[in-house]
Amino acid sequence: MKINTAEFIISNSDVKKCPSEPLPEYAFIGRSNVGKSSLINMLTNNKNLAKTSSRPGKTQLINHFKINSNWFLVDLPGYGYAKVSKSTKAIFQKFITQYFEKREQLVSAFVLVDIRHEAQKIDLEFINYLGESGVPFGIIFTKADKISKGSIQKHTAAYKKALHANGWEEIPPYFVTSSESELGKEEVLNYIDQINQDIFKNNSFV
Repeated sequence: MKINTAEFIISNSDVKKCPSEPLPEYAFIGRSNVGKSSLINMLTNNKNLAKTSSRPGKTQLINHFKINSNWFLVDLPGYGYAKVSKSTKAIFQKFITQYFEKREQLVSAFVLVDIRHEAQKIDLEFINYLGESGVPFGIIFTKADKISKGSIQKHTAAYKKALHANGWEEIPPYFVTSSESELGKEEVLNYIDQINQDIFKNNSFV
């Protein structure tokens, strides 16, 4: 899939105020400072679409971007170590939960994980939450340009092992990416495109 248009639509903290259009949504989420904004900008060919920052926790709202006029990319706040107040964190963690549990347009989530690190407890807890909630999702390993090709295989294998240890019999779809080299860009977009084609072909959407 080629992205021709990527348009910012709305930011808010209320799921009820998200766009009402019956278009499939793909939500991107991950631990703070995982490279989410850079990945979104790489996927959409727009280096200024999502706001990047050296300060973790920059995204604190639900951000909707309409892609090619027929689906939404949703940029969600990072979870974990964002340097914001406990009260602020509690508020946006609550609407993250509401989004995943109430948003009918959500087709799939993508959990972003820094490939350089071993499986983090907070990531595994969030992945388990999505599984328990019945939310379809894939895993996107970020920053693959920071390690060798051999290490990429080693780290993904270790992550699979950690998931198995957490009770996952089948490993969710996963993608290895780099915002610098655009590694994995085609794979992620083709994955989304295939789901969209199936949805529109079968007219099986809300």
